[in-house]
Amino acid sequence: MEVGTAGKILHAGSTHPIDRMTTPTDAPANDRALFVLSVLAQSKAAMTAAELVQATGLSQSTLYRQIATLRRWGFVMESDGRYSPGPVSVQLATGFDGNSDLVMAARADMRALAQQTHESVALVTAVNERVVCLEMIDSEQSLRCSFDRGRSVPARDGASAKCLLAHMPLDQRDALLDGLGESPERRAERAAELDAIREAGHAVTHGEVDAGVWGASAPVLATGRHLRGAITLMAPLTRVEGMEAALLHMTVVTAARISRALQ
Repeated sequence: MEVGTAGKILHAGSTHPIDRMTTPTDAPANDRALFVLSVLAQSKAAMTAAELVQATGLSQSTLYRQIATLRRWGFVMESDGRYSPGPVSVQLATGFDGNSDLVMAARADMRALAQQTHESVALVTAVNERVVCLEMIDSEQSLRCSFDRGRSVPARDGASAKCLLAHMPLDQRDALLDGLGESPERRAERAAELDAIREAGHAVTHGEVDAGVWGASAPVLATGRHLRGAITLMAPLTRVEGMEAALLHMTVVTAARISRALQ
């Protein structure tokens, strides 16, 4: 995954595993239950208890306690020893689809951008320290980049992550940069890069996280320049050579159009 921006280059029908996430072992029980639900939500298939233990880092006894709570409330269901999101989770997803003004405002313009460029387009937003894909329009080409809807990646590298970091409030951005635990010199370099991205109004990366992936990302800003998310165009690098400026321009125009719709 071009972290935050784009996705791994995929052939039609290919898949990829979820990222390993961690949560403190001393976190409140409700946080651990939500953490387990988050891991299940990002998995492409039902997971065994052993797979959940590996993905979450929780002990087996702790995991089973969280699953029991989630099953009791209908957030998780079990079949043949494998766990997946339950009916209440589906209801939440349906409610999100119908009520998210950001997704609804963006869909038509995202489709238009995908048709114009013949490449994949994502709508992403920042949630805590991660970049979450809210909506995805996949390229129809067999060789394409993809970022699964509902998937999250660390807010660190890649065009989407950098675009979101650059345009969020400075105190929030600084807290995230501090959390990376990098040297003062590297932190200063990151801050300077984000300042330049904010000034330019877009971020572009190529091969930064995954070789051969190009991504361009522009912010979606509501009233008062409040950051709501970002539009990211992603493509195999070999297919965009010589077209970078045009593709970037179309991405920026699309994000600006969606921003106006949210005013």
